[in-house]
Amino acid sequence: MAPEIRLLVQTLDGAFMGRGWQGTTLSGSLRGVTAAQALRRPARGRHCIWEIVLHAAYWKYAVRCRITGSRPAGGFGRAPSNWPALPRPAAEAVWRADIRLLKQAHSELRDAVAALSPKGLAARTPSGAWRVGETVYGVAAHDAYHTGQIQLIKRLTADR
Repeated sequence: MAPEIRLLVQTLDGAFMGRGWQGTTLSGSLRGVTAAQALRRPARGRHCIWEIVLHAAYWKYAVRCRITGSRPAGGFGRAPSNWPALPRPAAEAVWRADIRLLKQAHSELRDAVAALSPKGLAARTPSGAWRVGETVYGVAAHDAYHTGQIQLIKRLTADR
């Protein structure tokens, strides 16, 4: 794997799993969170942890589609796309399935990035607004941002 591709994969993983230099990673922030905790909102009209998990999974899927130029049959599978509706019923088994959905989306994105060529990093995504490399760095930053939100929501809702 080319060094620049390896760095992108490490950046994705460093924001999502394992030990991140910045502290907690996105998957680490979900460790031990129950379905009931994932549904708690820090305030009326604010997102809960579960919604953030689905949102992050969607953007991993969307970035994979952008950098590969293909959309798998069936699409993301949850609607609406960017902020999917919470499942009903919102049971523990469904929460665990949605965490697996997030991890699967990460794995598929990671594989797509690993398959890139260094030259491909400079290519524009279909919208033309961003380069592939910038888009991949962006999704890693997206994970770090939402990790902070989840950590804050856990503290704000701990006594409920």
